[in-house]
Amino acid sequence: MGTWDTGPFDDDTAADFANALDDAEPEACEALIRGVLIRTVDATGYLAEADEAVAAAALIAAQCLEGEPVGTPYGPATPMPMFPTGLRALADEALARIAGDMAGPASHWVAQEDWKKWRVMLTRLRAVLAPPPPSFALLDVQP
Repeated sequence: MGTWDTGPFDDDTAADFANALDDAEPEACEALIRGVLIRTVDATGYLAEADEAVAAAALIAAQCLEGEPVGTPYGPATPMPMFPTGLRALADEALARIAGDMAGPASHWVAQEDWKKWRVMLTRLRAVLAPPPPSFALLDVQP
């Protein structure tokens, strides 16, 4: 596997996933993204699709209000359709699983500084994807 930087599409596997999204019909992109996230959340043992799940989460986060666009030549060239907001929680769950798997993608990094940058990127994505806390109306209490 070739990894050249710490971004969500900066490895061969994620770049191949972007190509698969470009080759898919727009209505199939959501199914591809949902599938890789579900398989990552449900995986036992080695997280075989962790790189794709990080890339998928980045695409979902890019559509969030606080999200950053995927500005890399290795991401999908085709604009992504709008994803349902329900995918945010699934993407966050997949990233939590990936971040907690020290034998998986975290073990790819030889340089400690690169590992830290990658973890910061995961944390940033999770902050955008995390569902907002429930809100409730405050009662206007008069003395």
